[in-house]
Amino acid sequence: MLDVPHEVVEHVSRRCEPNSRRRRLGCFRQALLVLVHLRKNETLAQAAAGSGVSTATAGRYVTETVDPLAERAPTLHEALREPPEGFVILDGTPIATDRIAADEPYYSMKHRRHGVNVQVVAAPDGTPRWFSRALPGRTHDLTAARAPGVIQACLSRRLLVLADRAYQGAGATVRTSYYRHHELPEHYQRYHRDHARRRAPGERACARLTQGRLLRKARCGTNRIGRTVAAVHALEIAWRSE
Repeated sequence: MLDVPHEVVEHVSRRCEPNSRRRRLGCFRQALLVLVHLRKNETLAQAAAGSGVSTATAGRYVTETVDPLAERAPTLHEALREPPEGFVILDGTPIATDRIAADEPYYSMKHRRHGVNVQVVAAPDGTPRWFSRALPGRTHDLTAARAPGVIQACLSRRLLVLADRAYQGAGATVRTSYYRHHELPEHYQRYHRDHARRRAPGERACARLTQGRLLRKARCGTNRIGRTVAAVHALEIAWRSE
């Protein structure tokens, strides 16, 4: 059982290669295999056994489907081409991984685990508009936001950005909360409460990313996580449009 609409499976199946005599599964069943892998975090061996194919074939099907989906995810400039009213929310979310060969850059002292850092730009209602590529887990949020040009892109559009204290010093149009706000005058505390209330929906955008259980603890290589994040975002957009 998959908790996705039939229309989403058909949407994914249209990204698969056409049937041929040498392919064990048709496009629809290939899409099912990939969605099971993404949504339920089943290993390739488990997904392959459920579909009656080899593990190598299942891995090839996942790659053939995820890459075209990732290409359909909006870029940063496409996401900000029609900016939402008022402001956007900027936040970072860690994705845990079991790959620890390159130990140092992917180990986050803050979260005490190996993983990657993905930046999220969300609309005021919490709808995700853009996800960054996956950076090593020890990358600071401010550095991770500057690398793809989020700060500069919002400045050029004069778009207000609400973010947490990790982005202090970003300047431009980024507004963050205060440290030790309880010790500050009342108008600073009121600003802090309003800021937190407006920024809270951004956590919902990060949570939507991990609805695909594969991204709760990724087993794939770190260079594949970014493609998977983009594919999950493209699926999220397709799901909302259905």
